[in-house]
Formats: sequence, structure tokens, C-alpha cells
Amino acid sequence: MSSINCKSRLLSFDEPVVMGILNTTPDSFHAESRVQHVEHALRRAEEMLVEGAGIIDIGGQSTRPGSERVSEDEELARVMPAVENIARNFPLAVLSIDTFYSKVARYAVEAGASIVNDVSAGSIDPLLIPTVAELRVPYVLMHMQGDPQTMQAAPRYDDVLLDVFDALNRKRQEIEAAGIIDVIIDPGFGFGKTRAHNYRLLAGLSVFTKMERPLLIGLSRKGMVYKPLGITPEEAGNGTSVLNTLALQEGASILRVHDVREARQAVQLFGLYRQQKEQPGGRSF
Repeated sequence: MSSINCKSRLLSFDEPVVMGILNTTPDSFHAESRVQHVEHALRRAEEMLVEGAGIIDIGGQSTRPGSERVSEDEELARVMPAVENIARNFPLAVLSIDTFYSKVARYAVEAGASIVNDVSAGSIDPLLIPTVAELRVPYVLMHMQGDPQTMQAAPRYDDVLLDVFDALNRKRQEIEAAGIIDVIIDPGFGFGKTRAHNYRLLAGLSVFTKMERPLLIGLSRKGMVYKPLGITPEEAGNGTSVLNTLALQEGASILRVHDVREARQAVQLFGLYRQQKEQPGGRSF
């Protein structure tokens, strides 16, 4: 799938796309991604668009391990001012709403969002999948074992790569049968996975391209980056760029990141590398 239909606007994946993270939460794990008022949200959105973001992902619920779930009304109060004002001020921007609530998805799409990004694969709100199908917008299908409150307690798999692939492929078929046309696949790095699980998924990432759907990778400043290096999330920018580059080599279509400029640079340099790698008739040594 080389493009998706975002409310009558085609988003192409001929070149990988950067999705910038904009959190309207007080407790997301990376403080720099948080915005607490409309002016801050507009300023941050403009920065990300200038730096090359193809999508801005707006969320009002922290899903870090052990986080507490907030109600749909609280989430609406957090995200709607950002969605409405960014859509009004940047009408050409592609906005994604990061939610597992059908009510939040509906209101955000009506206000200008054109992608629904759901960490729960429809498991938290049974109305979400039919709502997205009715809204006729792309849907990010992510794998998570458990929920954000419990997912890191003791994640177990027979073979994490095959188990995650099979779970996502079954769910993809189910939601496409429900009427969702454009599905984006996200293996869910850090969501119910140990460090070893995460690196196994990264090493075998190309298997997910067999579903022939855009592949979204979200590993920006996560524990799999900073914990092995003995640093903090704030110091994990360089490590994130390294892993993003590996993900691009394995077929990633979308990089979901806190640092848009650095991710765009990785995409540009990877494009030059791939161009030469695919060049026919090069001299052999």
C-alpha cells in the first residue's frame, strides 16, 4: 500500500513519513513533547511542520507503563482545543488522534483529524472500530499485550515475532471486514514487551511488510533505547536516530518521533543510501 486516503487527501509512502508527537498530557514520559495550552500547541505544531513532519499525532492520554487511565471526557477536554486550533491554523496538515475512545475519535475527526491511532486494537472501547469504519479514515492498528497499567508486569511469548505478526494479521482481517479501508500496522514497541522482545521485533521487522500495509514504528526515546545505554530519555536522541535508521532498512513507512528534524534527516540520508543500493549495473570490487 503506497498511499492512504486521509479524508480525500492522499498521503504517499513513496518516501517514509515522519509523525511528530504532540501530547496534551501532564505526565507523558518525555517532557518536551507535552503542551499545556493552545498557544504552546500551535507553536509546537508549526515547529514540527517546518522541520518536515508529514503527520502530527495528538494525544491526551499517557500510555507509559503503569500510567493511570483518564476518562473520555477528560481526554476530550485535553485534546480538542489542540485539534481544533491546529486544524484551523494549518488546514493542510495531516492530523492523527491518538485515542482508544470512540467518542474522542469522532469529535477529533469532525474537528479536523484524519487518522485514528489506537494502542488498544479496539479492545478498550468496543465502539471504536465501527466508529472508525463509519468515519472512513485510516486506522493505526497497534499490538499491545495487556494494558498500559499491567503490560510490563511479565510479558511472555512463544516467539514474539510470530506471535505479534499473527495477532496483528488476524485483527487486520477482522477490522477490514468491519469496513476500515486503510490500515497502518504498528508492532507496539515497549507495549507488553521486554527489551529482548523489542530487539527481536526490530531485527525481524521486515516480516510485517508481508501484510502489504504501511508500517509505523514508534520507539522514540523509549526504554529499549536509553536503558541499555544507562542514560535518560532526554539523552536518547542519538540512540533513537540509530534505531530509526535500522527500522527504515527493515521497511518502516512511518517514524513516530519526538524529534522531527532528526528523523527527517535519517529519512533523507537513508533515501540516498537506498538509491545507490538499488542502482543497477554498479561496478563490483
